[in-house]
Amino acid sequence: MRKIALFLAMLLIPAYCLAMTETPVSPQQPVSKELKQQLLGTPVFIQIFKEERTLDLYGKIGNEYRLLNSFRICDFSGGLGPKRVEGDFKSPEGFYSVQLNQLKPDSHFYRAINIGFPNQYDRENGYSGNYLMIHGNCVSIGCYAMTNAYMDQIYTYVNAALRNGQSEVEVNIFPFRMTDSNMQRHRDSAYFSFWKQLKPGYDYFLKHKQPPNVTVDNGQYVLNQNPFSNSSENASKTFLALTQTK
Repeated sequence: MRKIALFLAMLLIPAYCLAMTETPVSPQQPVSKELKQQLLGTPVFIQIFKEERTLDLYGKIGNEYRLLNSFRICDFSGGLGPKRVEGDFKSPEGFYSVQLNQLKPDSHFYRAINIGFPNQYDRENGYSGNYLMIHGNCVSIGCYAMTNAYMDQIYTYVNAALRNGQSEVEVNIFPFRMTDSNMQRHRDSAYFSFWKQLKPGYDYFLKHKQPPNVTVDNGQYVLNQNPFSNSSENASKTFLALTQTK
């Protein structure tokens, strides 16, 4: 019996160690409904995970971005991997940004947010395509489609943040939550070298609760360790001033 117990212990120890060192899959719990309502107008940040079919919307509280809500993606197309050619019907992956003129309140797909494909990385690599959106109506031919009810919430927070002084909303799109175990599971993918460029940005937000500042160098995504120097800080101060006067 002692030998059997020792054998079982030897089997369990590696699994236990892996569980202790693995990056958490769900980094945050959503804020309360009451706090969420108060945060309309604060700077926001979006992460999308294809495999989990999840869009996470974050709002800035103090120096951290906290999860406002996780939304189920109704549909996307083309499976895992980046969009490369117009007409391939793939939904993009990478680091994108949204300005106020990219919001489409009168879209044929209810409401829409143009994610800004192609970005600098896409252009330097010769990728083609346009009008890649987060939108409603639950139908996708390369976009990220949400239910209209979910799209209402996402659009409302992005619109309020941009109109309150945030110059652009960062949208980080990943094939999956980029834990070490998920990376290992996908190590034989043809897209693995590309996904290794995305992982530092994923890890940075997980650690710092701030959107990663990712640049492009020689056609590669590169993580800049300095935080974004955009208007989100000023927007946060404006938002706090407005809430304190209510």
